[in-house]
Amino acid sequence: MKMASEERSTIIFAVRTTVGQERNVANLITGRAEANKIPIKAVLVPETLKGYIFIEANGPHIVEEAIMGIKHIRSRVPGVVSLSEVEKYIVVRPIIEELNINDIVEVTGGPFKGMRAKITGIDKTKEEITIELLEATFTLPITVHADYVKVTEKGQQTKVEE
Repeated sequence: MKMASEERSTIIFAVRTTVGQERNVANLITGRAEANKIPIKAVLVPETLKGYIFIEANGPHIVEEAIMGIKHIRSRVPGVVSLSEVEKYIVVRPIIEELNINDIVEVTGGPFKGMRAKITGIDKTKEEITIELLEATFTLPITVHADYVKVTEKGQQTKVEE
């Protein structure tokens, strides 16, 4: 049975590209992988590491098939890249980046947990938002940390003053 070899985890490979063309190369690779059913799991374009992209696949032959003949690809770096080396390039965007004024949110922590509110102000430097509870009998502005809310509805887009 080949079950054991199929269950092993995927491997990450580095590919050298022309500096400044990383995103274009990644788009070409993902397009080719979808069109030709090449089993690539993920393509990572690190913002801070110029001239390289990372491809997650089951083996080097899959990566070679995906990058063959694509302009701006220099070569596949020999060997594999450990997940710990790639993790430093993965940036988790704070929730405050996704919040806008007039969004409807649910409070997920604190004394108002479970209540719905409308965002009336955003302070990105402090990562705080000002909300008005929708279920309250009178409107009272409350300032909470952005981590204590999750968006339930997007409101009309309003420009945020920073």
